[in-house]
Amino acid sequence: MIGRLPGTSRVSRRTAAAFLRSTATAFGGVAVAGQLAGPLFPHGLPAPGWVTVGSAGICVLWGAYRSRPVPVVRQEFRRPDLTVVVEAGDLFTAPGHLVVGFCDTFDTAPEDGRLINEGSVQAQLLRRRYDGDVRRLDAELCAALAPVAPRSREVRADKPLGKLDRYPLGTVAVLGAPPRLVFATAYSRLGLDLVASSGVEDLWFCLNRLWDAVDRRARTDSVAMPLVGSGLARMDHLDQDSLLRLILMSFVARSREGAVCRELRVVLRPADLASVSVPEVRAFLRSMAEGLADR
Repeated sequence: MIGRLPGTSRVSRRTAAAFLRSTATAFGGVAVAGQLAGPLFPHGLPAPGWVTVGSAGICVLWGAYRSRPVPVVRQEFRRPDLTVVVEAGDLFTAPGHLVVGFCDTFDTAPEDGRLINEGSVQAQLLRRRYDGDVRRLDAELCAALAPVAPRSREVRADKPLGKLDRYPLGTVAVLGAPPRLVFATAYSRLGLDLVASSGVEDLWFCLNRLWDAVDRRARTDSVAMPLVGSGLARMDHLDQDSLLRLILMSFVARSREGAVCRELRVVLRPADLASVSVPEVRAFLRSMAEGLADR
């Protein structure tokens, strides 16, 4: 279920307020129409009770229509020419290359959910792109990370599960082959307690490194990514709405230097859409597009 009861979130309150405003506006329009139509019915309206009920129903339906959550935002940019799309759906059926977040150890084995949450995008990558074959995923990661020197190495006594080499935050391992690359980006640090964490500055830095890799390998293509950072320790103070704006701002800021890719598609889970104000995201993207065009 996408929606929540009014009052359970900031977005729900905005939706409820929009519903009330639209419904009140419709009632006002109906009242004016009634006054204008009055002279046409000197003996009163036929079946006034039904007319009242029908008018009220139409107003409520109009308010619901006007305040409905819109699942897709699409914004065209000029100079450089690119498109940003925000939508709810399945990341793995979205067109183009994929972005998948990893921790700095690039762990892949779920270890019964102790290392990788079974519902995470990374777990879906293993199941849906690699048919659960951890060895094949590890082999591609090893080849992609070969030019990168690990930042440090843990000892097994301190980290009993998973891999030991730690790579710098912002490291991007490009997996697969065109037309369906996977940009595996390390944007969180996995603690010895097996809890992944990242901060706003870390995420901003990692996004910039991601755009660099996309620029090198997919400049003329479409790239789809999830709402990275959601649920990470030290990022809990940022809601989905703020994380989405951070991603979009980072992409547009980097695009000022030149097109990163032809299209960026941020794919939200339906549950995330309930925490995102789609009209405000649309206005946010429009203002950035106007600012980019005026520079």
